[in-house]
Order: sequence, then C-alpha cells, then structure tokens
Amino acid sequence: MRLIARLATLVALAAAASTAEAQWTPQRSGTTASLRGLHAVNDSVVWASGSKGTVLRTVDGGARWEAHVVTGADSLDFRDVQGLDARTAVVASAGNPARLYRTADGGRRWTQVYQHPDTTAFFDGLTFWDARNGVVYSDPVGGRWVVLLTSDGGRTWRPLPSEALPAPLAGEASFAASGTGIAAMRPGTVWFATGGGRAARVFRSEDRGRRWTAAETPVVAGEGAAGIFSIAFADRRRGVAVGGVYTKPASDSANAAVTTDGGRSWRLPKGRRPGGYRSGAAAVPGTRGRTFVAVGTTGTDLSTDGGESWTAIGTEGFNSVTFATRDDGWAVGDKGRVARWTPSK
Repeated sequence: MRLIARLATLVALAAAASTAEAQWTPQRSGTTASLRGLHAVNDSVVWASGSKGTVLRTVDGGARWEAHVVTGADSLDFRDVQGLDARTAVVASAGNPARLYRTADGGRRWTQVYQHPDTTAFFDGLTFWDARNGVVYSDPVGGRWVVLLTSDGGRTWRPLPSEALPAPLAGEASFAASGTGIAAMRPGTVWFATGGGRAARVFRSEDRGRRWTAAETPVVAGEGAAGIFSIAFADRRRGVAVGGVYTKPASDSANAAVTTDGGRSWRLPKGRRPGGYRSGAAAVPGTRGRTFVAVGTTGTDLSTDGGESWTAIGTEGFNSVTFATRDDGWAVGDKGRVARWTPSK
C-alpha cells in the first residue's frame, strides 16, 4: 500500500511539474470581438462567445476557429457559452435583453429559446451537468435571485421559485466577466459566486438547483467592483474562488479562497495569492485535484497545491479559461484573443 501511495504521489508531482512549465500559444480566432464565454467539450471541440453577438467554434483544437454572429443579436454581449457537443451549444447574453439562444448545427443558425421579461435581468453564466440538464442564473430582480433550469438540452427553460434561494445582501450581485462564476459537478451539485455586498458569497445546491444555501467567504468585498468573479472545482469537495477588485487590477488583497468541504466553508490560501484581479479559473483534469489556473487582465497564475499558493506564469491579459484534459486548455480575452495551453515537453 505504501508503494502504491508513493507511486501515486510521484505521478501527481510529475503532472504538476509538467503543467508548471507550460505556456500560452496564440491562435487565430478570426474576430476582433471581446471574448468572455468559453467552454471545452473535449480536446478538439471548443466554443467561445463575446461581444457583438459573436460565437466561435473549433473542432480541431483551435487549428481553425469559425466565427459566427447570431442573427438579430449583433448588439448583444454573450458572456457565457456552453457546448453540449460539436453541433449543439447554448449562449447567454448579459444586460438587456437577457436572452438565451441555442444552435444545433454548429453555430450557423440560432434559435432564441428564452428572454427574461424584466429589463433589470442580467444573465451572468450558465452550466450543464449533462447533455440535457442545465442551469442559468441572473443578478437579483425585484430583490430575489433569478435561476432557470432546463431538462431538455436548453430547448426550454423554467424559472425556479425565488424562495428556494437565500435573499441577496444589499448591493449583492454576480459578475459576468468570464462565465465561470458558476460551476457544476455531476450528479447534481452546482455553485455560483457573488460580490458587491458586504460579503462575497458562494451559493450551493446539491439537487440540481432546486434548493440552495449560501456561505460567506474571506474574499475582498464591500464595494460594487469587489468580490468573487470565478469559481472552479476539482471534485465535489475541493475548489477555489478567485476575484478581487476589478478597478484595482494589480491588487492581490484577499483575491482568492479555497474550500475542502464542497463550498460549505472557505478560507484564504496559506501561501502566495494570484498576482492581481482574476476573472477566470479552471481546474486542470488529471492532476488529482492539485492544479488550478487563474487568468485576469494582468496575467495568468498557476497553483499546483490545490489553490494554497500561486505562481505567475505570464502577463498577457485574458478573461476566461477552460481545460478539457491536463494538456488541453484554452484562454480568451479582448480583441478576439485566443490562446492554447502548451505543456512542457
């Protein structure tokens, strides 16, 4: 048993070392839109979305990206996208009108599947547990959180009764900076993060979004631009939250937190925090829950110890990040910036 444990440790350390030496390699996106939505279906199929109604897709790992503008949505900002397979995806628009669109032909044609009737709705992100079941959430409307569920692959959406969630704090909302303010884990756990109020919180559900609890975190809060901008989970217990103050991009004051109990409680990392405001984070598969990557306007940070300490690995700005495997990850940013994770040899 000791030998097996030792071998497992060596494998994890080798994976972490390989990831630590990785870097971003630019790819040609074919657009100048500001990109914030990003989701890797697998190591070949990746979807991205952004301003001016733009949606991108690659089916070859980014060797070639196809850019599409959703008809009738060229004024909308798609802050999140979820790919269900190479042909099917759902995008969410931030701001008014708060809409959801779905494609089933690789992004060539889109169908509007939902529009929130209230002009103050603001979709922050969406995620799916599987090809049929998903969830999207909005800033509070009328003093209550807005959460919608789908069980048919995004064709139709039904609002969850607002009483299922704890009431928002004064000024509390979520950030649509990367589409990663929400995360899901099979079979039915989902989390979303907040800021803007007196405390940055993480909301948690274990029954596919039907009932929720909220936990306060030590991430910086107390002003409209402060809070958690992204959460990422390696499994249903271990996760990280990153953010900070958007208007202070270089500040690393209380800009990250970790959990080891599924989001029931959070604490500050023991070591160095990310080097500034971070809008996106992702767990890296195949690293036994040890490796996370966080991106923001001032660069990229890497943790190989479960979020306890972070190392800067680049200064190029990105908005969002996603990983399909240990060696296959992507990041997107302003002016159509797309890059692929290049592992060490």
